[in-house]
Amino acid sequence: MQRIERRVPNGIVEGECDERFLGLVDEFVENFDSRGEVGASCAITIDGKTVVDIWGGRTAAEGPAWGRDTVSVVFSCTKGAQALTAHMAADRGLLDLDAPVAKYWPEFATNGKEEARVSMMLDHSVGLPHVKPLLAPGAVYDYDYMCDLLARHEPFWKPGTRNGYHGISCSWTVAPLVHKTTGKRMGQFFQDEVARPLGIDFWIGTPDSVEPRIAPMIAMVPPTERPSRLVAAALADRESPPALFLFNGGGFDPNSRAGHAAEIGAGNGISNARGLAGLYAPLANGGALNGRRYVGAETLTRMSQVSVATHEDATLMIPTRFSLGYMKSMDNRRLENSESCSVIMSAPAFGHVGAGGSIGFADPECRMSFGYSMNKMGFGILLNDRGQSLVDAAYKALGYRTNAGGVWTH
Repeated sequence: MQRIERRVPNGIVEGECDERFLGLVDEFVENFDSRGEVGASCAITIDGKTVVDIWGGRTAAEGPAWGRDTVSVVFSCTKGAQALTAHMAADRGLLDLDAPVAKYWPEFATNGKEEARVSMMLDHSVGLPHVKPLLAPGAVYDYDYMCDLLARHEPFWKPGTRNGYHGISCSWTVAPLVHKTTGKRMGQFFQDEVARPLGIDFWIGTPDSVEPRIAPMIAMVPPTERPSRLVAAALADRESPPALFLFNGGGFDPNSRAGHAAEIGAGNGISNARGLAGLYAPLANGGALNGRRYVGAETLTRMSQVSVATHEDATLMIPTRFSLGYMKSMDNRRLENSESCSVIMSAPAFGHVGAGGSIGFADPECRMSFGYSMNKMGFGILLNDRGQSLVDAAYKALGYRTNAGGVWTH
């Protein structure tokens, strides 16, 4: 491992890196030099061992330096952590992913959701991409209220017949099943059974003691010349899933203490690149790490397989591909008006992007786990050029040749 220390316009990039990944360090520095990065971290493990652990920039435009232990909201990267808790419950025989939701949550089986299955909660096909009632400020911080609202809500489509990204609503469909089958709230189960055993900084429901380490998120300023496909659909129909997803947020503030303390399994996890790479390290290595099993081989196989795919996601308005709880490689580079609407990994890889461009994933083929977090949010639905350039550099370092076919291949 080489010690890294590079000057960037707003500070220093530092950390450690295996010499094979020096090209990735160059891209990380370039993010600060020419792609608008403010503060960020990137980490990679191979065979469960750290090969990249770098960070740099500032926690705010004029703020303190981004340090080794700085953390930030990783938005929908949290979904990967939440999904793992459901798969762990399934692996232990507590939760049957093929069973009707009613087996565990009878109150949910109403208003057209009577035949909904557990797997549909994970792959965005259960028909609850958002809620129709206008959410009062702070509503999304009230776990019990939101669970009850989703349980009573009529689906937008017959569960299982199509898919649309459940951008925040899966916080109150997946997590209750973990709670009901393990006896622990999902966030606590994650902390006890995943984060603490792995020794990673990752919280879903963050304690007050962590607040001084949290870098505030810098909002993305959307372009004005042409709305994205998502925004255009939302403006055309204010009662559509895209509109409700964008404009009915229930007062969530990623820079507030309430926003950090709540348990929102779809989007308010707090971590950094080391935590994201650490989360996926056992999943890149057969489901176990350092003598502790998190999931077995059969469960891991199911986690990585495409469960749903569509030419037009009912929420995001782009082609999407999901396994049970995770994103698969999505190549929308040739789609009109789809800038930053792709995430290119290898075919076996699975993970999750977060709003603004963070990402964590596992690649069982090359036994790699990857994490990238930042505080300045970028444009687009999936990865922007900052995150994708790092993913690309990682695959190139491992001898992968091209992603022209939509996935990285040798």
